[in-house]
Amino acid sequence: MIKEGETVQLTDGKNSFFIRLKKGEVFGTHRGNINHDDIISAGYGGEVQTHKGHRFLVLRPTLHDIIMYGIKRKTQIIYPKDSGYITVKLGLTDRMKVLESGVGSGGLTIVMANAVKPEGKIYCYEKEEKYIKNAYNNIALAGLEKYVEIKHQSLEEPLPEDFFDAGFIDVREPWLYIENIKNALKKGAPVGFLLPTTNQVSQTLSALKEHGFINLEVVELLERHYKPVPDRLRPEDRMVAHTGYLIFGRNG
Repeated sequence: MIKEGETVQLTDGKNSFFIRLKKGEVFGTHRGNINHDDIISAGYGGEVQTHKGHRFLVLRPTLHDIIMYGIKRKTQIIYPKDSGYITVKLGLTDRMKVLESGVGSGGLTIVMANAVKPEGKIYCYEKEEKYIKNAYNNIALAGLEKYVEIKHQSLEEPLPEDFFDAGFIDVREPWLYIENIKNALKKGAPVGFLLPTTNQVSQTLSALKEHGFINLEVVELLERHYKPVPDRLRPEDRMVAHTGYLIFGRNG
């Protein structure tokens, strides 16, 4: 069964579209128009037909599908290979209140919000106001908007909250804001950072040690896909290698 308000994925094997359903509306593609009501009636695993006769299979999209192929990117996103590890490393689960700064296009926010629902919440601080509307739209595509609050504020200013169970920071110079981050986290709360270069990692580690953070760890995750051909299995010619260095620690 599909309910109004859910996001579905339509695919014909070559093209994919992600639609949040609303009764009475029509979705246009280069292959023709599709009525939302027809999609709801078809159900997951069913087929719908455009007014030109082209057929699409109706799928329930995974978070990976939505993040990699569905959301609109106005910034670089944190890839699932990192966001999944971040979410587990921070121990995110229901009822937790989580600090995020540098929401960007909302890729990581979607994964973390899914982990803390139905009673937890992600509190995002975004310095660039121009990214906020798109991030909200992307989070809504995943049906997770009620678990997220985005505020237009930089970490340069002290945060009004001091109750966060965990945090993740993706900003250019986090070492400048470690005191404000520390004051917003509960004692012992885990926190993570994403940084693209080693000199940024070194500066952040120094600041974390100076402010009493413990259990510090630096990790880089690599991902390599293989061509799914049974008789000549081999790696793909390209891979997602370096996306960033991850730092983890706890508020000591």
